[in-house]
Amino acid sequence: MNGLMNYVIWDTDGNVFVIPFIHHPIRWYGLAWGVGFLLSQQIMYFIYKKEGRSTKEIDKLTVYMLIGTIAGARFGHVLFYDAGYYFHNPLHIFFIWEGGLASHGAAVGILTAVYLFARKTRVDYLWILDRLSIVAAFTGCLIRLGNLMNSEMIGLPTRVPWAFVFTQVDDIPRHPAQLYEAICCFFLSLLLFRMWSNHRGQRKNGNMFAWFLIILFSFRFIDEFFKINQESFEDTLLLNMGQILSIPFIVTGLIILIINARKGNHAVLSEKQFKSHSTDSSHTP
Repeated sequence: MNGLMNYVIWDTDGNVFVIPFIHHPIRWYGLAWGVGFLLSQQIMYFIYKKEGRSTKEIDKLTVYMLIGTIAGARFGHVLFYDAGYYFHNPLHIFFIWEGGLASHGAAVGILTAVYLFARKTRVDYLWILDRLSIVAAFTGCLIRLGNLMNSEMIGLPTRVPWAFVFTQVDDIPRHPAQLYEAICCFFLSLLLFRMWSNHRGQRKNGNMFAWFLIILFSFRFIDEFFKINQESFEDTLLLNMGQILSIPFIVTGLIILIINARKGNHAVLSEKQFKSHSTDSSHTP
């Protein structure tokens, strides 16, 4: 064990606390999701106030996002990572407390939920995705820190000086792949916030969202090379499931940038249109 002292010894308890009477533990990963949603809501309040829009939309949007995220993340895990098990145990699909949420599935769930919200409230779909990309990256940072606290999604063995020894798993120095992605998400959130702050009302709708997709999922694709596979069937694949599922998001981001480049300035909403949208949405029942 003496040789391992040169590395970060990670021996955290994955349980934050136990719910009284239910005797079910709240884990860091679940707490990270909840805190991410609460803080993201406050950030969106700030953004909407700065742009002169009704913050009442945020309360509705939060409900859509919550349902879309949980449903998408759960069914993403069921379909892409353990379909055989859930085919024989369909009721366990709803046992979310047992674990099993996929970030790519969550992304699809969020996109679907926001689309339904945009249609309901007559808000431009790409406009709101641009703003949500800021908080999505921030929440992604918290979620990966939750994985780190729970010693989940651990990296491959390595001898780099910053290697972590996840004692809850084994005594092998490994890449802290969760931390790599958390750092990426944090700086991506800052970058997107700066883009929004400097070019509010002047940037083509969808450009921020496109860069979010390209940067985040490109890094996710690279980061998978430093992780162990989540399921055994991935060992037989050229690329693991996380990498395969990242490719469509990267391509989508590139397509949005290309389309916006061809549109010229027609994709930009003026401040007058912002206020018009806000007025319309504030009267929406």
